[in-house]
Amino acid sequence: TIDKFYGDKGRYPDSLDELVSEKYLRSLPYDPITGSTSTWTLIAPATADATGGVYDLKSGAPGATRDGKPFADL
Repeated sequence: TIDKFYGDKGRYPDSLDELVSEKYLRSLPYDPITGSTSTWTLIAPATADATGGVYDLKSGAPGATRDGKPFADL
């Protein structure tokens, strides 16, 4: 969805809410680990010349899986 937004607009969205208001998402996604829409960790674009604030997102859940992998790395 973020890639589609970027392809259409030439920039990254400023927030997840913008993806909803621009009809790229019907509603905010739930973090499957926390069950919340507000715990996402937003990843900004790595390049200084990129516009917008959301390049990617990861779970904001604390802790790790049973095999020790942090939830944020999933």
